[in-house]
Amino acid sequence: MMETKILETQDISIGYTHSKSQNVVAQNISISLTRGKLISLIGANGIGKSTLLRTITGIQKPLLGNVLLNDKNISQYTTLELAQQLSLVLTEKLPPSSLTVFELIALGRQPYTNWLGQITADDSRQIHHAMEITETAHLAVKKYYELSDGQLQKVLVARAIAQDTPLIVLDEPTTHLDLQNKVGLFKLLKKLAHESGKAILFSTHDIDMAIQLSDEMILMASGNVIQDTPEKLISINVFDNLFENDSITFDRDKVKFVFKNL
Repeated sequence: MMETKILETQDISIGYTHSKSQNVVAQNISISLTRGKLISLIGANGIGKSTLLRTITGIQKPLLGNVLLNDKNISQYTTLELAQQLSLVLTEKLPPSSLTVFELIALGRQPYTNWLGQITADDSRQIHHAMEITETAHLAVKKYYELSDGQLQKVLVARAIAQDTPLIVLDEPTTHLDLQNKVGLFKLLKKLAHESGKAILFSTHDIDMAIQLSDEMILMASGNVIQDTPEKLISINVFDNLFENDSITFDRDKVKFVFKNL
C-alpha cells in the first residue's frame, strides 16, 4: 500500500533567536510523518524534543530549512487552516476557567463550528466518540480543575481526538499516568493511527514502551537525528549511546534498557 506523507522537514535547524544571535539546538533535521503510523520522539533531557515539536507544528519558525504540511510550507497556513490539519497536546498549563470536561473537549470542534460556535450533531458525535475511546465520559460534568493530573491528560488527548485532524502531535502525553494507564494510552494511540489513518507523533521518556509499540521512532542525540523502525534502530546499535551514563545499557535480547554495576 502506498504511504501518504502528511508532514516533512527539509534540513531544518531549530532553536531560538536572541537579538542578533542564534542559539541552535539541532540542525540538518529531515524527518517525515506518514498516515497510519504511530511515531515516537525520544532523546535525553534538554536535547530539544519540545523545540522540535514546536517548530514542526508552526508555533515557532525554523532557523533554517522548511516544514511542509501536505506539501505546503506550514507558515502559509492560516490559524484556522492549521487547526483543521493538526491538533496538539502540549505540556503547558491551561489558563484559569470554569470549563467542564465536556466543554473542554468540545473546544476541539472550534475549527469546524460556525461563527456562533454552535455544536452540530456531527460535532456532538465526535465529542462523545472521543470521550468514549479515552474512557473520560464519566468525567463530563466535572470542572476540569477538579481532575487529577492523569485524568486531565486523558481529557486533553480526547480534545485532540475530537478535533479529528489527520495529524496529532503530543508532548509527553504519559507524564502523569501510572503504568497501566501509560500502556492503555499508547495502545489507544496506536489503534487510532492504524484504524483511522492518522499520523500520530508523541515525545516520551518511556523509551522501552516506545520501542515496543511505535511503528517508527525519531531519535534525537547530540548532533544527530535519526528516523526509522525500532527494529532497524536496534540493529544499527543507536540505543547503545543514547545515555551518557555507563550504568545504563541497552540489552538487545531483552529489547530494553538495563542497569549495571549497581
